[in-house]
Amino acid sequence: MDMLNFRSDTQTLPTEEMLDAMRSAPLGDDVFGEDPTVNKFEAMAAAKMGKQAAMLVISGTMGNLVSLMTHANAIGGEVFVDPFAHIFFNEGGGLASIAGYMPMPLASHDGLLDPDELAAAIRKPNIHQPVPRLLSLENSHNRSGGRLTPLDLHRKLCKVARERGLAIHLDGARIFNAAVAAGVEASAYAADVDSVQFCLSKGLSCPLGSVVVGSAEFIERARFHRKRIGGGMRQAGIIAAAGIVALEKMIDRLADDHANAKLLAGGLNAVPGLSVKIETVDTNMVNVDHTGTGLSTDEVMAKLKDTGVIVSPRPPKAFRMVTCRHTGKSEVEEVIERVGNALSI
Repeated sequence: MDMLNFRSDTQTLPTEEMLDAMRSAPLGDDVFGEDPTVNKFEAMAAAKMGKQAAMLVISGTMGNLVSLMTHANAIGGEVFVDPFAHIFFNEGGGLASIAGYMPMPLASHDGLLDPDELAAAIRKPNIHQPVPRLLSLENSHNRSGGRLTPLDLHRKLCKVARERGLAIHLDGARIFNAAVAAGVEASAYAADVDSVQFCLSKGLSCPLGSVVVGSAEFIERARFHRKRIGGGMRQAGIIAAAGIVALEKMIDRLADDHANAKLLAGGLNAVPGLSVKIETVDTNMVNVDHTGTGLSTDEVMAKLKDTGVIVSPRPPKAFRMVTCRHTGKSEVEEVIERVGNALSI
């Protein structure tokens, strides 16, 4: 039985064009700024986001951490963040233990923040409290099921932060998913923030790699912090070559993943015992509530695996499914049938 893997878009494989580009890429030593393929890619990435400069890193977590370290002018700064954001929930506490921030979690409304609640949380200077320094946003929002922050809400949040003297970082691991869903260029979201991290290794189908973009001065300082945590790379053009193909060829097709996610959500919503908030399926992720089955998440996962379906657990009452280049309409239709069969046993 063939496995249908809907665990994550991180498992996309590089295209043949990417592999060819990686094999033939001109290479040099990136630590010395001498890899021509990296230099070309970074210039493309910066232009795509409307920023002055970019820096290739090995992962999204590294990109976020290096960005936080670069923004941290002093230990004890406060970062305002969604408590289900990746940098808070899934990155090993690096924002505190390495970058030195005290997180101030804000209420998460299915992955959306409220500008008035942000404003209320930013306190005036007080010797008893950490200094407010940074707003960290995430778009699309992973744990809410790929939720899109609309551009007008994004701008309102940034306006509040600016008025109160905060720097702004955007974890845009899937910013191109968000931009495609919103019908705007990714640079529209980047325009109001100081730094953006975006991933190559998810829906864009590269085998690895992420990017940090910002001002030329910010990226210069970020290179120092990348080196501090062991992120200096040598012939990194083999990564950048795939990234060039991704930026040129793989962004527009993300709309297919979004359409397939909506098809998936509708089909799963019709399975007895399962429930999906259709209105929150903005991009390529579907959070599925299995409360109605009466089963634990582990029990649901086991039943699905027995029928050749791999998903991501969201205990105690949900699992997540993600569409990507390898999960087209036929795979979605097949997986809906398998899930229904698995949970009817």
